[in-house]
Amino acid sequence: MNTHPTVRTTTRPNAWALAPLVVFLCLYLVTSIIVNDFYKVPITVAFLVASAYAVCTTKGLGLNDRILQFSAGAANKNIMLMIWIFILAGAFAQSAKAIGAIDATVNLTLSLLPGSLLLGGIFLAACFISLSIGTSVGTIVALAPIAAGIAGKTATDVSFMTALVVGGAFFGDNLSFISDTTIAATRTQGCAMRDKFRVNFLIVLPAALCVLAYYIYCGWHLHTTDEVAPIDWIKVLPYLLVLGSAFAGVNVTLVLLIGIVSTGLIGLVDHSLDLFGWFGAMGSGIEGMGELIIVTLMASGMLELIRFNGGVDYILHALTRKVRNKRGAEFSIAALVGLANICTANNTIAIITVGPLASRIAEKFHIDRRKSASILDTFSCIVQGIIPYGAQMLIAAELTQLSPISIIRYLYYPMALAVVASICIALRYPKRYS
Repeated sequence: MNTHPTVRTTTRPNAWALAPLVVFLCLYLVTSIIVNDFYKVPITVAFLVASAYAVCTTKGLGLNDRILQFSAGAANKNIMLMIWIFILAGAFAQSAKAIGAIDATVNLTLSLLPGSLLLGGIFLAACFISLSIGTSVGTIVALAPIAAGIAGKTATDVSFMTALVVGGAFFGDNLSFISDTTIAATRTQGCAMRDKFRVNFLIVLPAALCVLAYYIYCGWHLHTTDEVAPIDWIKVLPYLLVLGSAFAGVNVTLVLLIGIVSTGLIGLVDHSLDLFGWFGAMGSGIEGMGELIIVTLMASGMLELIRFNGGVDYILHALTRKVRNKRGAEFSIAALVGLANICTANNTIAIITVGPLASRIAEKFHIDRRKSASILDTFSCIVQGIIPYGAQMLIAAELTQLSPISIIRYLYYPMALAVVASICIALRYPKRYS
């Protein structure tokens, strides 16, 4: 039995090789539109059907070798490293939540808010929390109810206040070292997280400052008498350790291990967790990453068969045949990940899906990998931040009893970031990475 499938390094462009992707989009996107529910068809099932179709329609190999070729794509070393990081990130996030670290971080940031700078302060709080914990969903869950309550006491539109939290949440999700979008973007492009952060920060900073200035102007007259709960300083420590070690350039797996160990020790010391409670929290966090891991494996295997059959080369040719410079290539990467995000309603999966193709474009046009990783992450977060059927928008709407559409019109940060990021590509900024 042949256990080493044929791996083609060069292929002829073949449009029909993209059929598995069309099957996925029809099953997931078109069906969801018809039934008016973008979470009716599980994305894992959509990828399973598309993957099976890819295996069945691959030519030039026997069935066993087709499956092995699919498995070779799923077992790519970068994909496997990404999965180990997902596992550690899940264990850290859940154990930190179990000891009350999220609540402590929220209390710390809210205690720093001056009354007259309430709107700008909440935006900054959402930015800091999401940057620390690496998840926009977690930030929205923590802050959206608080923002809605403050809106009622200050006669501020609840939709406006909720959008403020959602925008700040995507700021951190885009930049955080432990965000799954950052992990996916850097691993698929082959660059260090801190290098991608430096490029990303220069792009998002102008947008964030403009939006912050507007919020300060709008909220200058607002005041609140709400008292912030006492800060449990020791429980903020895990996030500070993770953020500090990540900034120092420590390997991301070691960063997450430091975070996991620190949450366990703190939980044991202050009796917020016992040993088995800590183990249970880590196990729950790892299990929570199950769907993302499964989708990652199936998407990677399916894309390997698409590449094997010439689909990637066809897209590269079609997307770049009229591109004559790096500027056009960067816009093509942005358009590609944005389209994928609209179709999947998940920015991490969008990056995983088009990351290998973006890497090929970057290689062909000699784009700095730090810049291509930044473009992938930024434009995926932009689209995820404004689609009404994304998980973040649905959770925010549910927590505040609003319609997602009513929140979207106030999402100034994702809109400002779209404008600024497009200008950065057009002007070849930052120059050092362009």
